[in-house]
Amino acid sequence: MSNQVARVRSYISSLESALKEAKTKIKHSKEAGEIIKLSELYMEDAKYYLNLGDIITSTSCVAYAEGLIDALRILGLTEFSWKKYEANRVLAAGTFDLLHPGHIYFLNRAHELGLLYVIVSRDASVVKSKGRPPIMSEQDRLTVVSSLKPVYRAVLGDAEDYLKPVVEIRPDVILLGPDQSVDEAQLVRELERKGLPAVRVLRVRERLNNYSSTQLIRRAYEILNNPPRYSHLS
Repeated sequence: MSNQVARVRSYISSLESALKEAKTKIKHSKEAGEIIKLSELYMEDAKYYLNLGDIITSTSCVAYAEGLIDALRILGLTEFSWKKYEANRVLAAGTFDLLHPGHIYFLNRAHELGLLYVIVSRDASVVKSKGRPPIMSEQDRLTVVSSLKPVYRAVLGDAEDYLKPVVEIRPDVILLGPDQSVDEAQLVRELERKGLPAVRVLRVRERLNNYSSTQLIRRAYEILNNPPRYSHLS
């Protein structure tokens, strides 16, 4: 689904550029001006329905708008060039063990920046960084993350070279989470050495309600070992 949304967004962005150019180059014609306005209304409808998740109606609205300005061009009443829009490739990475709202918040923030690729940490990497194995296996975590709506594609990381999948994906943007102990400046230098000099490295500074998989594990342990007693209502 996220791939389809990205394609429709790309379609809308490309047509918005064409429509803007067509508006500036329109020949003196009241009727042509009215058709441009109608095309703009269809574009607003396209964005509205896309925000609602209605991809089919959104695509139809863009197609109507494109047909209108194409007709004006054929009649010699305006001119425009079609510029292909490429969505940014955005990369996020993490363990994603015991998925919680904090993870969803982070991935949604990344998805807002473009087509979202996610690297899921290998089990061995989790042991090395956290000092404990993950609750869910790497394959299970990959399955869960791959099924999330914001995610275009999820892959497993590399236990030896954490930049290897980054080089393969070739992102435009890397979004770090608030808890990821990565030095942005050092990461930029390493990316440059790997032939990726134009990658922007950003970070989400705030956490959502201090969610943490480790804290959830501790809470689950406490509940299982000291189950709360509930009195039955009479």
